[in-house]
Amino acid sequence: MNSDNAWWRGSVTYQIYPRSFMDSDGDGVGDLNGIASRLDHVASLGVDAIWLSPVFMSPMADMGYDVSDYTAIDPSFGTMADFDALVARAHELGLKVIIDQVLSHSSDQHPFFTESRTSRDNDKADWYVWADPKPDGTAPNNWLAIFGGTAWEWDASRRQYYFHNFLKEQPDWNFHNPDVQDYLLDCMRFWLDRGVDGFRLDTANFYFHDKLLRDNPANPQPWAQDAIRPFEMQYTLFSKNQPENIAFLERMRALLDEYDARTMVGEIGDGHHSIELMGEYTSGKRLHMAYSFEMLGPDFSPEHFRSRIENFFEGAPNGWPCWAFSNHDMERHVGRWSAHGTDQDALAKQAAALLFGFEGSICMYQGEELGQIDTVLTFDELTDPEGINFWPEKKGRDGCRTPMVWDADAPNGGFSVANKTWLPVKQPQQDRAVSAQGKNSVLEFYRDMLALRQSEDDLKTGKTGFLDLPDPVLGFTRGDGFVCVYNLSPKPVNVTLPESAEICLVQKAKLTGKKLELGGNGFIVAKRKPRVTQKP
Repeated sequence: MNSDNAWWRGSVTYQIYPRSFMDSDGDGVGDLNGIASRLDHVASLGVDAIWLSPVFMSPMADMGYDVSDYTAIDPSFGTMADFDALVARAHELGLKVIIDQVLSHSSDQHPFFTESRTSRDNDKADWYVWADPKPDGTAPNNWLAIFGGTAWEWDASRRQYYFHNFLKEQPDWNFHNPDVQDYLLDCMRFWLDRGVDGFRLDTANFYFHDKLLRDNPANPQPWAQDAIRPFEMQYTLFSKNQPENIAFLERMRALLDEYDARTMVGEIGDGHHSIELMGEYTSGKRLHMAYSFEMLGPDFSPEHFRSRIENFFEGAPNGWPCWAFSNHDMERHVGRWSAHGTDQDALAKQAAALLFGFEGSICMYQGEELGQIDTVLTFDELTDPEGINFWPEKKGRDGCRTPMVWDADAPNGGFSVANKTWLPVKQPQQDRAVSAQGKNSVLEFYRDMLALRQSEDDLKTGKTGFLDLPDPVLGFTRGDGFVCVYNLSPKPVNVTLPESAEICLVQKAKLTGKKLELGGNGFIVAKRKPRVTQKP
């Protein structure tokens, strides 16, 4: 194992959604032993770490992001012994293990919430966010929940409302109470002592709320009033992103600094100033990395990618980003950007070359190395509350969460022997199983591109210099050694580079001197030729 305390800088992490990775016991749901049995595949990609979405005790109202016991494994995934064995196997293969920490809220089945709601004067009475109704009985303010409706739920026992940013089954902790902070830090220490290498912090900018419970103003963005989710119509000035967050991040960092070679990556979800928050949260002794949603949307243009990277490093020269194109909450990028591709494979390979060329750390999502797109599901097949609440205008997150496919000829793609899996495996996904990925496949390209990135310091941590090339071409140098150029369109283009280079990886491109011909979704990742200095 790499014991370097800065191993995370420039690293590549593979996100595993445990319910959908591999089912070892035939119940149709993925589990820890299943993950352990497939880690050879992950290690063969050349990544540095795995990130496990939650495997803690949970009623599964939000598929594990509603935790009822932070230091126990949910039986649907296995046992604590299974978890320890998974960590040991990952470490044998040279993989770090990062686990999700869902700290902004718990399940309403957490014993502390069960106690908190019984009265206004019990030991846990102020561990969650409670507030009196207005005189007319309505909620304390106008805050909205992400999954729809008000962010306040009435509790008859206390004759008060409690606050929840997500489902009513996910009450928010009261971080203004130092005992809450201490408890959650102790839960993190439990996992550090078990040997995990770091944490992915869910909704890391949601921890604190405004003590005065002031109303959020309207979202000034022009698109907001046409949003499907009412939550997006508000500028969440007071319900999240509070300045007190910083001190708690510093407390978490101090905890991790007691251990060798550990890391934290915080999910920063904000539609207003996420790049600025990423910089603020990773400056100094706070988060090591900030996970960005900035590249998880529909934008696929040179200006967008360039501005995100430039803005981050200009605003936070001492901070560090973590970029991703797909995850368990968003439509897979190959489908999301299909209008910009010549075909599914070409776009998938270009996206890999692009993402792994970026300065920062990288997170990839299971199945993207196969070039997968979302599974098309019917309403009766959904499990995700977001999809159920907003169907059909917003189909939710189940489409990107369907099981990993290992064997094109096996039932359920080799994921499970069950008659029915928790989400279905359909033919378009099965056709892209690991077993079907042969020569010149998306999987082979992922391995090649990752091998190149891992072997070259310039591609891992070298500074970025953007080239002034015409749209739709994006080009940049990395350190002194590399130049990367991408045609982000399905139509061919020709450009002239400022210097000649030697190609390392290529798709639909021809380089003659400084003249570069790029087919649709063509790109080059090339070594810059040393400049010859003429003697006087």
